[in-house]
Amino acid sequence: MSGGFAFVYDVKGNFLSNCNLEMVDLDPLSKEDIWHLQDMILRHYTYTGSSVAKFVLDDFENQLKNFIKVFPKDYKRVLSEAKVAQAEVIKK
Repeated sequence: MSGGFAFVYDVKGNFLSNCNLEMVDLDPLSKEDIWHLQDMILRHYTYTGSSVAKFVLDDFENQLKNFIKVFPKDYKRVLSEAKVAQAEVIKK
């Protein structure tokens, strides 16, 4: 991964054992993440007719527990630094 984050659908619960935690953080989903995730799945279903997407959408609140936000540490750091720099510009 570079330049972004991912939502992983981990129904079997084995993602953690296959993930390099030295390079990424596994973050909880924010309200904005949940909205974005639902929108992406809905668009995917609309374009493809995916039966998995339909299943997730029909049981969305329950299926949320199976999603993990994978956020590269370097990307998170860059975003944080940019936010600080932007705040400093606004203060001036």
